[in-house]
Amino acid sequence: MDNSTERLIQNWQEKNIAGSYCVDKEAAVEELLSSIPLSATIGISGSKTLDEIDIVARLEERGNTVFNQYKKGLSREENLKIRNLGAQADYYLTSANAVSQEGELVFLSANGHRIAGISSAKNVIVLCGVNKITPDLEAAMKRSREYATPLNCKRLNWGNKRMICQVLIIEAEIAPGRLRVVLVGETLGF
Repeated sequence: MDNSTERLIQNWQEKNIAGSYCVDKEAAVEELLSSIPLSATIGISGSKTLDEIDIVARLEERGNTVFNQYKKGLSREENLKIRNLGAQADYYLTSANAVSQEGELVFLSANGHRIAGISSAKNVIVLCGVNKITPDLEAAMKRSREYATPLNCKRLNWGNKRMICQVLIIEAEIAPGRLRVVLVGETLGF
C-alpha cells in the first residue's frame, strides 16, 4: 500500500467511514466473507466489480439470504420487490463509480434502489478497485459520467435509455461503522 492509499483510508476514517486495503480480489473476498455473518441478509446493487469477484454466489453457497434481483426469470414486479428488500437488508454490497483522493464516494443510479440501499441499509460495504480513484470530486464525477456510465450502458444493452437518473455523493457518514470501503489493489469494474 502506497502513501496516497494510506492517506485515502485516513481521510475516510476522519469522516466516520471505515476503510481497509486488500492486495487483490481474493483477499477482498476473504475479508467480505469473514466480516459478514452467516445469519445476515444481504442486498446488492448491479456492479461489474461484484460480478468479477463472484461474491453473490459465494454468499448464497454458504447459506446467506441474498436479495438478488438479477436472478433469471423474475418478473418486473418480483424484481422491484427484491430490490426493496435488499435496500433494507442487514448488509448492502455495492461498488462506487469513482472515489476522490479526499474520500468522496460517487454513485450513479438509474432506478434509485442502489442509492436507497447505500443510504438506508444497516451496514454498507463498498468494494472498489484502485482504478476508480481520482484526484478530486470533479474528476470523480467526470469519470462516473463519461467513462463508467457508457461502459455500463453497453454491458446492460441500455441503448439510448437514460441511465443516470440519481446521483449520490458520500462525503462522510454520521454513524461510525455503518459504511465501510474495501479498497482492492487491482483493477476491478468500470
